[in-house]
Amino acid sequence: MAWQIDPAHSDISFSVRHMMIAIVRGRFADFSGSIDFDPDAPANTTVNVNIDVASIDTNNADRDGHLKSPDFFDAENFPQMSFVSKSVDVSGREGKLHGDLTIKGVTKPVTLDVEFLGTAQSPWGNTSAGFSASTKLNRTEWGLTWNQLLETGGVLVGEDIKINIDLELVQQ
Repeated sequence: MAWQIDPAHSDISFSVRHMMIAIVRGRFADFSGSIDFDPDAPANTTVNVNIDVASIDTNNADRDGHLKSPDFFDAENFPQMSFVSKSVDVSGREGKLHGDLTIKGVTKPVTLDVEFLGTAQSPWGNTSAGFSASTKLNRTEWGLTWNQLLETGGVLVGEDIKINIDLELVQQ
């Protein structure tokens, strides 16, 4: 069954350590994708999601500008990042979604821990499904290597990025 992401009820966010002592959070406001999902055969699920890199929002315009620059995402030359699934391992309402994440032209495998939150009928007659997913990745594997050493030791920006995804899908 074909499903589309409902962007008004979905979120793709991330967090990273700053100066080794704090956590900075951000999100991508613009993304789209299609999911082929059959609740009776969840292991056959396929996912294809595109994220507009320029839609990054960390609640700080200067930082967002730096993240869009060639130091990080290089949004002018690489305006989209994408995730394409390869396989799903299902255990009850949870699973592992394996796929390829492409950032700045670099494609690497990632695994998302996914929880199926259920389906519901909207007041307008649409069927919706909810999912929550998370993973952790090392940004340097995708060429996001900019950093600055601190006088007190350590680095300005952590390498490990925590990704959280909450999706509401609408059956087509």
